[in-house]
Amino acid sequence: MVAMQDGARIFVRAGGSGPAVVLIHGFGDTGDMWGPLAAQLAKTHTVIVPDLRGMGRSSRAASGYDKKSQAQDIRTVLTALGQDRADVVGHDIGTMVAYAYAATYPDKVTKLVVMDAPVPGIAPWNQIVLSPKLWHFNFSGPDAERLVAGRERIYLDRFWNDFAGEPGKIDEATRSYYAAQYAQPGAMRAAFAQFTAIGAQDVGDNALLNRTKLPMPVLAIGGEKSFGATMAEVMRNAATNVTGAVVPGAGHWLMEESPDATVRLVSGFLEAKNKQARN
Repeated sequence: MVAMQDGARIFVRAGGSGPAVVLIHGFGDTGDMWGPLAAQLAKTHTVIVPDLRGMGRSSRAASGYDKKSQAQDIRTVLTALGQDRADVVGHDIGTMVAYAYAATYPDKVTKLVVMDAPVPGIAPWNQIVLSPKLWHFNFSGPDAERLVAGRERIYLDRFWNDFAGEPGKIDEATRSYYAAQYAQPGAMRAAFAQFTAIGAQDVGDNALLNRTKLPMPVLAIGGEKSFGATMAEVMRNAATNVTGAVVPGAGHWLMEESPDATVRLVSGFLEAKNKQARN
């Protein structure tokens, strides 16, 4: 555990040796989602895998769920582990935190990988949030918590089924494991707070951060049946050196649906020498 200035405690896994890379999970997962990628990267990197504030094994903080504050969490974790610069990889909510980190600390990020999620306030944000699939961005509060309490598996199944290219690839063991994680006391309140912060603070914060485009190489990965090439479109509105990639047949849950293809894309990008934007 790494203690934050406000008393929150962030659970962190770390292993391997070499240049640092931090892997940031999203909603419906914990840092455990990164297993296959972490194992590959640990051959050549020091791999750092936190559970986001309030999620997984991290403490249930009362506040601080805006993505800029969680970028500070990541900075505190890296500093505590003796790391200065790092590659940063994010999926889902983790993409939002990864962007905030890269925009706040651009000199501390070697390369950035973002996977299958919009970035609040970054075009075409206004069109993306019109999708009925994103109803959960506005589903929160005490009533939502009471409705979901004891029904976490039913709630999460909706996302695993609706956002997957092939729902069967999210197997029973995976579903049961994460449902149990999110059924822990305070876990769903924290998850809802992640989404509440998007409109309440993240959009405004990113409008200021995006006045300066990200300078580091960026890989933007979308699932063919989810964000697809839109992921690269988003990042080209926020960065100057963007490579786009689409995982064939996959939906949102890239590490669960297409782990081999996703690991190849991420590890290949991180190992390659810096190139000009392509695709």
